[in-house]
Formats: sequence, structure tokens, C-alpha cells
Amino acid sequence: MVSKNRITSLLVNPNRIIVGIFNRLSPFIHDDETAVRIAYLLSMHKRLHLNHPHTFNEKLQWLKLHDKHPEYTQMVDKIEAKKIAARIIGDEHIIPTLGVWDKFEDIDFGKLPNQFVLKCNHDSGGIVICKDKSKMDITEARKKINRCLRRNPFWATREYPYKDVKPRILAEKYMVDPNSTTDGLTDYKFFCFNGVPKFMFVATNRPTDTRFDFFDISFHHLPFKQGHPLSSKPIRKPERYAEMVEIAKKLSKGYRHVRIDLYNMSGKIYFGEYTFFHYSGMVPFKPYVWDEKLGGYLNTPPEKK
Repeated sequence: MVSKNRITSLLVNPNRIIVGIFNRLSPFIHDDETAVRIAYLLSMHKRLHLNHPHTFNEKLQWLKLHDKHPEYTQMVDKIEAKKIAARIIGDEHIIPTLGVWDKFEDIDFGKLPNQFVLKCNHDSGGIVICKDKSKMDITEARKKINRCLRRNPFWATREYPYKDVKPRILAEKYMVDPNSTTDGLTDYKFFCFNGVPKFMFVATNRPTDTRFDFFDISFHHLPFKQGHPLSSKPIRKPERYAEMVEIAKKLSKGYRHVRIDLYNMSGKIYFGEYTFFHYSGMVPFKPYVWDEKLGGYLNTPPEKK
């Protein structure tokens, strides 16, 4: 059943219906460049310039098609990424894993603690938060997780690292963020270029009223938005912020561009995930000039004449 909020969202932004239809048809388009060009046009309402990408979003499309590395598949797998990050920054920065399964039916809930989080390793939306196992709706959780297991995010926007990730389920320790008023954790997401963090954003109020606020690496608020409104409350620099920047440097070393997602709970820093294509490069910055400014951080080959 489609929720009332979902219906309202589609009515306010009918273009999402068109994008949704394309996402279903995309697997039938065998040429990745053609699929990327169509998806970009539908999402951004402008043609994609791949021969001379200029903006940050355009350059992300170029990277999808031309900057492929086999290890990226492991790095976007939420299960394997923990192992990679642990080798670099230590186990103390990794949220404990409680279990990994191929199928929902394999989960033995009796062996899980009263509070935990279920998620899919290859998907950004397949999350089930359990704060009291006695009240958990197993049927709804099964529907949500199985729906996500069937989905391969590669086909919609051709983010190639996801194409060969084996879909699995993992359970993680339920973490509490004392600075959050919702079930979600506050995310600190660092955009790194050749191992150097250049800017970041803080995601708050997840999952009900998500807000994104961008900052330079000195934690000065930047005057633009993308995807979500700005927070209605001032966002303070977290404890041990300098250490977060250093962790982002370590995790991003050797990569042309990657976003490093971290959590900070009362000064204790945890790894979130690696992201190579922020918003898949398909969500505009407002004002647009910031798409151009941020594009200056990302080096791609010289423009073709």
C-alpha cells in the first residue's frame, strides 16, 4: 500500500513519477552512457556534458563511466566496508555487527538483543529500527527488507560499484545519539578529493524531517542547500571534530573522490560508509553556482576540443 505522504509527495512533484517509470525501464537500456544521459536529463532538466564536465554533478557522471576500480564493489558493501575501515582506523570506530544473513527467514530473532537495527548491505533505504523486540512488527520488517533485497540500485543511475554486490542482511547494535531528537543518528559526511576533505554536510532529524546543512572543512556554514531544507536550529561543531577530519583523510587516501560518512556520539566517532556518488549526481544544488564551485575540487581529464 502506498502511504499518504508518498502520494502527496508525488502530487507535489509529478516528475518523480516519470523518474520512477524510467527506473523500472532502465534495465532494458544496455548502454550505460545512454542510461546516464537520460537519467540526468529527467532528474536535472538539462543535458549532460560528458565531453567537458564542468559541475560537480556532471563530473560524478563522468566518474561512473570512466573511473572504475574493482575494489569499489567491496567498499560500498556495508558488510565488507566495515572490515576495510577497521584495518585503517581500528575496530573501536566500527559499529558492532550482530549477524549477517542471505535471507530474512534465516534470522533467529531469539538470539538478537532487545534493541537492534536491520539493514541491507547494498541499499540506502532498507533500514528497520527495533527499540523493543516484543513490539516489533516482523511481517512489516520482512516486507521492507525483502523489497530492498530484490532491488539493485545500479540499474537506476548506473553506479557501477553496486552492480555486483551480493544482497545480504546485517543486524547492527542499536546506537543512541544524545544530540538527536529522532530515531536517526546525526550523520557527518566529508567530501574528500585525493585524500583531502574539502567540505562536508551534517544530516539531522532523520528519518522523519531530514535536514542537510553544508559546511567548509573549518565548519563554517555554506550558503546553499541540496535535497533537503536547512536545519531550523544552529548546528554546533561536534566534539573531537579535528579527529573526524583526520579519520576522513585516512579512509579517503588514494581515491580521486569519495565521501566518508561518520557518526559522532558524545565525542566517540564511528564509521558509517563509503559513498562514491553523492546523490548519484542527480540532485541540484541551490543556488546552481555552487554546483560549479564544488566541481572545481574534482579533477577529470582535460576538456575535449
